Amino acid sequence: MGEILRLLQEGVGPKRLDAISKAYGFPIGLATLMDEVGIDVAQHVAEDLGKAFPQRMVGSDVNVLRELVAAGFLGRKTGKGNYMYEEKSKERNVNSGAEDIYNKYRIEPKGSNEDEDLQLRLVSRFVNEAVLCLQEGILNSPGDGDIGAVFGLGFPPFRGGPFRFVDTYGADKLVARMHAFRDLYGPQFEPCQMLLDHAKDPSKRFHPSPKKQ
Repeated sequence: MGEILRLLQEGVGPKRLDAISKAYGFPIGLATLMDEVGIDVAQHVAEDLGKAFPQRMVGSDVNVLRELVAAGFLGRKTGKGNYMYEEKSKERNVNSGAEDIYNKYRIEPKGSNEDEDLQLRLVSRFVNEAVLCLQEGILNSPGDGDIGAVFGLGFPPFRGGPFRFVDTYGADKLVARMHAFRDLYGPQFEPCQMLLDHAKDPSKRFHPSPKKQ
């Protein structure tokens, strides 16, 4: 959620955010997901996680969510969120009131504005948290993490889950990109130790290598 909010504060509008996240394989656009879950729910989650993990939850401003909620922009359930929801209308216009709040807390982009970079910013933090959960014993196995992420959290299904993603993308390449993001945006992109270990040792994989035919 933190990076979703950060992109919206950087001026990546809801429609573009939805487009790039769906293009990457998320089953629902992430701006739409905020509206479906409820922006008030997102606020509570952001506040609780911010207290529990202050170093990992920096980068965006939870006051944006507070103002959206105070304005009554809770998402689909109130008819207004990132989008306007009108009965019997399939068209969804962007909520200009929400855009005004994002603009109030505007953050100037520091790095590339290319779709691939924005997509990787969203996914890399997700993946890092999943690997950290395995590192800390919260997950029993990479397979459990992949299944839970795909079926429970909406991770792009055709990418196989966060652990399969690391094996496919390459831990060393991912860590290098995350270090670049960290230098630009802050400690929320610091790779966890297990991810660093996989980056240093190419033989380490979360899943067995496919057998050659």
